[in-house]
Amino acid sequence: MKKLDKKIMVTKSFLPTYEEYCKEISEIWDSHWLTNMGIKHETLKKELKNFLKVSNISLYTNGHLALEAAIKGLKLSGEIITTPFTFASTTHAITRNGARPVFCDINLENFTIDTKKIESLITDKTVAILPVHVYGTPCNVDEIEKIAEKYNLKVIYDAAHAFGVEIDGNGIANYGDVSMFSFHATKVFHTIEGGALTYNNEEYSKFFRLEKNFGIANEESVIENGGNAKMNEFQAAMGLINLRYIERGIQRRKKIVEIYRELLRDIEGITYLKDMKNVKHNYAYFPIVIDKNKYGKSRDEVFEKLKEYNVFARKYFYPLTSDFECYKDIEGNKDNLKNSKYISNRVMTLPLYEDLEMKDVEYICELINYIKML
Repeated sequence: MKKLDKKIMVTKSFLPTYEEYCKEISEIWDSHWLTNMGIKHETLKKELKNFLKVSNISLYTNGHLALEAAIKGLKLSGEIITTPFTFASTTHAITRNGARPVFCDINLENFTIDTKKIESLITDKTVAILPVHVYGTPCNVDEIEKIAEKYNLKVIYDAAHAFGVEIDGNGIANYGDVSMFSFHATKVFHTIEGGALTYNNEEYSKFFRLEKNFGIANEESVIENGGNAKMNEFQAAMGLINLRYIERGIQRRKKIVEIYRELLRDIEGITYLKDMKNVKHNYAYFPIVIDKNKYGKSRDEVFEKLKEYNVFARKYFYPLTSDFECYKDIEGNKDNLKNSKYISNRVMTLPLYEDLEMKDVEYICELINYIKML
């Protein structure tokens, strides 16, 4: 099979036209207001509240600092039940706040936290649950809410992948006490770098504002030991433009995913996630799981072979955060993560972005079938 002359990367950031961005930021030159909750920042807040169907939102310079602020703002000190099948940021945000992550296994249906295993991990030190909407697939929010109410626990959702996702018409941003979104350049919606917290309790807004601006209440009063995590005007300007194209982008991604599913459907040993009923998906990622016993080659072998043909996938998420060197000394239930380890050792996300050409999707699928026969 012929090798491509060009490289197909796993992701590619959406950019508006150069002229459109220059027009959007031209007002910044008029005002000289570059950061500290300027006009672009406040306008983006308003538009995101409407799009996400949420009552409160705080913008941050990135999703990780937003997640740290959420944990700090809810004064969570103790054990936080979370998933190891996630990006490093999730677990880091817990430990950087002095809390202890307790790892819960995932289910094999959609790779989100297994709600049937949460209660067995709850102790008198448990203060919260931090689930992840993996690949934009919603967690079992109803069951998580029941458990949280039963044990009086807070719930913070890592919704980094879930921008624009809805359940029965309800925005994903409305579940739990707080949800964190990442607006990193590779996400479905981005502000170059950026992030946000959404929440229904308006009382949180004061702390979240203080936390991202050194705890400054006014010119002469500093009332919190806050950090610096303000979204600047250039980030907000990019977000304002990209929000205009978000629905178009999601529909484009959906078409690409549908082609992947159709062309990979009959390849033995390759499985993938399907759409959930009553869920509006954002098609942020396209993960496949490779069963070596049926496909004939391991995920790692396929990953390396794809690179030889200039197709760059990603082992996402591998390794589990519970296996990171920095968490090797955390005691607990690391041996009870059978499903997480199974998926982590076999999962791979294929290239997916808005302007990925359909002929390239077809090539990738043909290549995966070809590798199976080698």
